[in-house]
Amino acid sequence: MEDKRWRWILVTAIAPIAWGSGYVVTRQLLPADAPLWGGVLRALPAGLIVLLLARRLPRGSWWWRSLVLGTLNVGGFFVLVYVAGQRLPSSLAATLMSTSAACMLLFAWLLLHRRPRAAAVVGAVVGLVGVAVMLGFDADGADPWGIAASLGAMVASSVGFVLTSRWGPDVPALPMTAWQLIGGSIVLVPVAVLVEGAPPVLTAPSAIGFAYLTLVATALAYVAWFSGLRRLSPGVVGVVGLLNPVTGVVLGVLVAGEAFGAAQAIGVALVLAGVVIGAAPPRRAVELSNITVGSSR
Repeated sequence: MEDKRWRWILVTAIAPIAWGSGYVVTRQLLPADAPLWGGVLRALPAGLIVLLLARRLPRGSWWWRSLVLGTLNVGGFFVLVYVAGQRLPSSLAATLMSTSAACMLLFAWLLLHRRPRAAAVVGAVVGLVGVAVMLGFDADGADPWGIAASLGAMVASSVGFVLTSRWGPDVPALPMTAWQLIGGSIVLVPVAVLVEGAPPVLTAPSAIGFAYLTLVATALAYVAWFSGLRRLSPGVVGVVGLLNPVTGVVLGVLVAGEAFGAAQAIGVALVLAGVVIGAAPPRRAVELSNITVGSSR
């Protein structure tokens, strides 16, 4: 049982790692002045691809729920992440977003009445200390609009993911992903036309960037994330999301030449420790698992 739990944790981890890489791709390859169309070009193709695989349309209340969740998890999230990715260093943008671990614990408590386990709280605190260590070296002179966009994306996605956990425990990951991506795109398209006009002309680098964001950082990442939300508590999923800043820092250093020193190394180590602590199964579950294994011998 414990092995199966860790298997789903590893599957879920695909999402924050892919999202962490998206900051570098956005900053290095995509046009800086088209966040609304950037969200559409990322979400809509991914949603259509996943819908073809899922072959299932929403029914009943899921028509309006898809629009609500799509607005939170896709529309607002993608646009704000795009702005943050353009205005902030990749490491800083990903680090700010990682506060979603604590945010998801809070909203799960308020909306789902799920009191967080002590291990999840400790893991989130340890991870946030690591985030603070990584943030300290790079906060001076940071763009305030970029910081606001990153924190706004964190709040929107945290509420959206908790509502997804509440409304969709019986909906498979593929249709859940498709409905939200398409729902968010439906909301974004008219706003993008009114605010930004025609879609941006893609260059070879931006086409490659959007292809990566669509296939890896959106379609694959959201299927993995929603699969985890169906099988793990929001608190555990939120702590696994702390892998986002680790990826952002590492790729920011390797690809964009951003600074890396003792503070970053300590921060990354603390974040990883927080993930391990917060994702650990409850003691009672471990004891029951051991009793089951022992009785089968």
